[in-house]
Amino acid sequence: MQLLGNAKLAVIDGKSGHYTVTDPSTLVMEGGRIAWIGDAAALPKRFAAAPCRDLGGRIVTPGLIDCHSHIVFGGDRAREFEMRLEGAGYEEIARAGGGILSTVKHTREADEASLLASALPRVDALLAEGVTALEIKSGYGLDIETEMKMLRVARRIGQERRVSIRTTWLAAHALPPEYSDDRAGYLRDVVIKGMDRAHAEGLIDAVDGFCEGIAFTQGEIAQVFDHAARLGLPVKLHAEQLSDLGGAAMAAKHGALSADHLEYLGADGIGAMAASGTVAVLLPGAFYTLRETQLPPVQALRDAGVPMALATDCNPGSSPLSSLLLTMNMAATLFRMTPSECLAGVTAHAARAIGMGDRGVIAVGNRADLAIWDITHLAELSYRIGFNPLHARIYGGEFA
Repeated sequence: MQLLGNAKLAVIDGKSGHYTVTDPSTLVMEGGRIAWIGDAAALPKRFAAAPCRDLGGRIVTPGLIDCHSHIVFGGDRAREFEMRLEGAGYEEIARAGGGILSTVKHTREADEASLLASALPRVDALLAEGVTALEIKSGYGLDIETEMKMLRVARRIGQERRVSIRTTWLAAHALPPEYSDDRAGYLRDVVIKGMDRAHAEGLIDAVDGFCEGIAFTQGEIAQVFDHAARLGLPVKLHAEQLSDLGGAAMAAKHGALSADHLEYLGADGIGAMAASGTVAVLLPGAFYTLRETQLPPVQALRDAGVPMALATDCNPGSSPLSSLLLTMNMAATLFRMTPSECLAGVTAHAARAIGMGDRGVIAVGNRADLAIWDITHLAELSYRIGFNPLHARIYGGEFA
């Protein structure tokens, strides 16, 4: 048991989603959970003898949550980035071995130890900014063994570092060359059969797919989601990033936890997401890196009451971003989200997007995952660029 004294707590309004900061309070952590919150003068006697850490009036938020990442992968795409800036087009980069298949090649060739070693510095960068939970997708193997290898590494990260990991099966990410003329065979032999194997080994917390002209159709993703439902696995979807194929509405009808990207999301998709409670996960790092011009419909999502989460989308190609604080700044600057919306996007709404109901909100009974900041106003977390004001991170009731 431990007390945090003289702490200003960031509290979210359940209806408006707006954050406010309390007067200095005392928070009790017991058994990894928040056991009591209130004025120090009203502290129950049973907590009185517990050690107390005086926070000196610092602001405390829930631990941050990165709810969409591809943080386990082999190789990098720095040369591809350079080629694009030199004027090379998609086909030229592909002929030179670039694109997602470059990452697939390097990920297939890498062993688990090297994938872990390359991922941990990226994870550490997130933890240093107050992240306490992280979603990690497969999707760079496109064969069963490599997809499972990626997920085993993701699970290992949760053993090597004090962070909660959620793993997501994303074999329906792209079509590998060996199945270029057999889409149905890939879905059957790799996506579905691999899901069965990975689920049997306890490697999957959710199932994802990429519904786009360069990836998979609504009908193909629906097959994947139907199978996930038979296994009792929640689903989420990369949708409406490059065009409006109706993926978000289809995902919402399947009760998806989230639909992600959403730059081309239309009114039908927004209405379906509002009805189902599906979270909109916005990914400003990919928007920035790809120099997109089509903004996600933030105001329409606001008006419909669709919760908006934010995430790094950390990956080697379209979002080589490993800072959730910078993600918040990008969302405020590029998407015109308010600082309060940005904070909710990496706490309460991010927790919903990965099915972690006991995270993301400072409340009695919730897990004691917290971030303590050297800031005066919550807006500083979105306002600053390249500056990390984290004072301390608490994971499961312990200073990490």
